[in-house]
Amino acid sequence: MAVPKKKTSKSRRNMRRSHDFIAAPAYNECSNCGELHRPHHVCPACGHYDGREVVATAAA
Repeated sequence: MAVPKKKTSKSRRNMRRSHDFIAAPAYNECSNCGELHRPHHVCPACGHYDGREVVATAAA
């Protein structure tokens, strides 16, 4: 069985784990109303996607 000869330092261990983190979700500004929404999703505030109204909202 393979056994490490030397203890792995905290620095080297953390460098190996540097990409193992949860990224914050990305948000874009809606071109119609200016609210933040997820990219490639319909804006929940105004119902617009790709420059046109896709979902009719209660305010309209």
